[in-house]
Amino acid sequence: MIADIQNEILKLKKEKDFCILAHCYQTPDILEIADFTGDSFALSTKATSVSNKNVLMCGVRFMAETVKIFSPEKNVYLSKSDAGCPMAELLDVDMLRQLKETYPEHTVVAYVNTTAELKTLCDVCVTSSSAVQIIKNMPENKILFIPDCNLGNFVQKQVPEKEIVTIHGGCPTHARMTVKDVEKAKAAHPEAKFLVHPECIPEVTAMADYAGSTTGIMDYAEKSEAKSFIIGTENSIVQHLQLAYPDKLFYPLSKDCVCHNMKLTTLVDVLNVLKGTDGEEITMDEEMRLKAKRCMDRMLELGK
Repeated sequence: MIADIQNEILKLKKEKDFCILAHCYQTPDILEIADFTGDSFALSTKATSVSNKNVLMCGVRFMAETVKIFSPEKNVYLSKSDAGCPMAELLDVDMLRQLKETYPEHTVVAYVNTTAELKTLCDVCVTSSSAVQIIKNMPENKILFIPDCNLGNFVQKQVPEKEIVTIHGGCPTHARMTVKDVEKAKAAHPEAKFLVHPECIPEVTAMADYAGSTTGIMDYAEKSEAKSFIIGTENSIVQHLQLAYPDKLFYPLSKDCVCHNMKLTTLVDVLNVLKGTDGEEITMDEEMRLKAKRCMDRMLELGK
């Protein structure tokens, strides 16, 4: 039945001129029918390169918003309306305005995991893979980093010459992982390399053999000569790596590292969007889109 649904999706996406984007936290049955898979920002740039008039994001809301910011001429759909991101929704506009008043001399750097509305008040945007490089390249020395204090702490250690102020907040999924989890996993698998996402708490990240973005973790596992790995990010990555590299062993750091928002989307949800019976089209006021795009354009400039 899964293959039947996948075949119907492949048929409909061609008939209805859809490009399907799937974040790498999605399940394998969805990744198999996607045109592109990967991290959120990489997917939004992929969408700009295709001629399809319709784009479906299998992920969470801020990811679909990012696609719309860069591809305003396309019809952009989110597979599941309820799929949000607690970290992206941590701050609202009024709260950020108050923070800017508290730190008037600081340049506001936003993790890409923020809403489009919040990005309108930010100066620079970063991804987990580009944050260190971009903040190093910034001429400003005083940074207000939102919303993930763990990623901000990671960047501060790599760029000690900058003054980085963070707020208390981040990804609850990654924050669930503890030092005790690491100690237990390393005791069970002493030969395994420990790979983490910098959204984890600093004490966990400090114990890693490698810390980086989701795709960075996957690339490390592919290229490493090691044969076993403990994975400190969303547990779907363990399964994806097992399927991609069956000659290696992959272990989750914690059974609780599950993003319930990412898991809302199912293969049938994708089918229903293509049928026109479910999903949500992402619309955006042009003034807000352009304001949100400014901090992302600055990211691209500094990233060069």
